[in-house]
Amino acid sequence: MRTMRRNLFSMPLCAVLAMALAGCADFENKPLLPQQTAAGFEGRTFADAGLKKFLETNLHREFAPWPPRSWDFDTLTLVAFYYHPSLDVARADWAAVSAGIRTANELPNPTAGVSLLHEPVPDAPAPWIPSLIFDLPIETAGKRGLRTDQAKHLSESARLNVASIAWQVRSHLRTSLLDCVWGQQRVALLQRQVALQQDLNQRFESQFQAGAIAQMELTNARIALARARADLADAQRQFAATRVNVADALGLPAAVLDGVSLGFDLTRLEDSRRLTSADARSTALLRRTDILGALSDYAASQSALQLEVAKQYPDIHLTPGYSWNAGNTGDHDWLIGITSLVPMFNQHKGPIAEAAARRDALAARFLALQAKVIGDLNRAIATLRASENNVVVLGQLTAERAARQRSVEAQFKAGAVDRLEVLGATLELAAAQLTRLDAQAQAQQAFGALEDAIQSPLPKPSMIEANARSQTPSPKP
Repeated sequence: MRTMRRNLFSMPLCAVLAMALAGCADFENKPLLPQQTAAGFEGRTFADAGLKKFLETNLHREFAPWPPRSWDFDTLTLVAFYYHPSLDVARADWAAVSAGIRTANELPNPTAGVSLLHEPVPDAPAPWIPSLIFDLPIETAGKRGLRTDQAKHLSESARLNVASIAWQVRSHLRTSLLDCVWGQQRVALLQRQVALQQDLNQRFESQFQAGAIAQMELTNARIALARARADLADAQRQFAATRVNVADALGLPAAVLDGVSLGFDLTRLEDSRRLTSADARSTALLRRTDILGALSDYAASQSALQLEVAKQYPDIHLTPGYSWNAGNTGDHDWLIGITSLVPMFNQHKGPIAEAAARRDALAARFLALQAKVIGDLNRAIATLRASENNVVVLGQLTAERAARQRSVEAQFKAGAVDRLEVLGATLELAAAQLTRLDAQAQAQQAFGALEDAIQSPLPKPSMIEANARSQTPSPKP
């Protein structure tokens, strides 16, 4: 009989332990091996089959042959979305924050305890009275819902941060690619200038030896040649660095770009009216991902404040229990109790004030962000307008220099001028072309700054929210 009673007491405890252990997760060890991760990075190439599938899916066209030898900005942007590690970090952060939604939505677990009461009774077969006590917490004032709302807002902010990082990746790539193509064309123009200056210098040397010109003219020619060579060497140094910057912006090792042609049309200025209209300005102030992310952070602070206000209302704890007196009586005793926090010394005013202050701080940050966006937008528009006008003026100057060079060339063929006149006109044209090239690149920089201020065109979520290399789906709240 005693054995049966003992079993009756142990059965609830065993059931509690079984339920607690049934849902336990196993630990999965995932070590990080620096040699393996470094080798994986060095093994990235344009020939990756997953990259080909990613490009064809998003560009809706096939690539044959693969990989192409020439890459433009649009395709390189998708390569950066595929490879760049900062997007992996943003997606991982989003997954970590989104996991908090499940945590916030979970019901608090009950607790169970066992106690033994010693009650010496004469001639009792067992003076120990075992008891089993449960504590069942009941949250009040909708705390779990408020906690879940806060976690959802934070998850949305993290999701929008993925889009913000994607835009930063695109912007960095555009700047790096522009600098690279600009640098390559500057090197070509400066090489031509050096060749022309060398030819001119040789002719001055010959004329000086013949006594046709003074030493000063020869010295000026030598100085001009030295300056042209120095400019070329500096341009070549900068161009070498720009290719490394492009590789970094793509998330690829620099050696991958060897033999690859990178395209960016500096002469094509896109219509900026679509980015300077009232609708575009409204988009910048209301729909930028960092603006929306700041709004999500503010909404999370609202939920956090509501949660602290709700904590003024104490939770309730039900404490049912059972004990078995194994003495002479053999009684089975059941009990139930209710406990709650008594707000005697404080009414949770401190945490409420802290949450309210954090909400005010986020509101101030949001207003500061909008003000910064307005300033960046106005500055970008003014700079672009001035840059476009500069391109037009320098384009006209280059056209005039080209017409003069053709005229001098025709006069030389007719025997009206010597070769020095032709070289001088050609050098003037080369200098004008270099100045126009710099102006075109500056206009492209200004247009990129305006795109950054508007954040348009934003990439599609399918391009950035899932890890294209591992095909890991985006976290679902």
